[in-house]
Amino acid sequence: MHTFLFLLCIILALVCGTYGIAVRAIGSGTAFFAVWLVLAVFFICVSIGIHFNLWKMVPDILKKGIVIIFAGCLASFLIIEGLIISQMHVAGPDNLDYLIVLGAQVYKNGPSPVLKFRLDKAYEYLSVNPETRCIVTGGQGSNEPFTEASCMADYLVKRGIDSGRIILEDKSTTTAQNLTNSMKLISADTINHALDSNTTNTVGILTNDFHMFRAMQIARAQKIPNAYGISCGSTKVYLPNNMFREYFAEIKFLLKQLTKHFQ
Repeated sequence: MHTFLFLLCIILALVCGTYGIAVRAIGSGTAFFAVWLVLAVFFICVSIGIHFNLWKMVPDILKKGIVIIFAGCLASFLIIEGLIISQMHVAGPDNLDYLIVLGAQVYKNGPSPVLKFRLDKAYEYLSVNPETRCIVTGGQGSNEPFTEASCMADYLVKRGIDSGRIILEDKSTTTAQNLTNSMKLISADTINHALDSNTTNTVGILTNDFHMFRAMQIARAQKIPNAYGISCGSTKVYLPNNMFREYFAEIKFLLKQLTKHFQ
């Protein structure tokens, strides 16, 4: 068992390190790849501890504390990842009034792979639901050549979607802002097009599979009525990174909601 655990930690260190370098190589626009490198160092340290039997030197009370913390983190991770998986394939109804496409990284030559998945799904939905109007969201990040919204609109128009159906929300930098600003645009658009303002619009929220659960949580927190999730795929090889990142994003969201509750 001693040798098995030692070899397992070495293998995990190599896997995490290699994967972190691969994630960095794609230029995802975030520094989350560093988490995988930290994990690689962690497993190397654990393997050293196993090799030299350092665990036996740890006081019993400290051992219990470490085990409890590890068990709590593992339980929260499994629960949150299970909830993320449960929403990875949701599909909203047809003929929604509005479709909000959440923004993501853009490059000089167009949308990132993650964003392209969203836009292709949006094109598919808008093509079979010609009355649905689309809101593309996202401002310009420090590492982006133009706003995410403008890139998204250009992509959809080039694929044949009427520009008159597309509304640009180009100020936001977070998912929460995407939704808040989009709902304001929907209210204004309803008035401008002389639609029945007494009728609650149906809204689709389109994002990648790994992001769907948290996006709908944010929508519920903002009390957006008649909101439906519409998920799209993502690059499978980078799904572990995206789902791992979502775990921390979810913890941050829950802590923020808890803080608001006690204010």
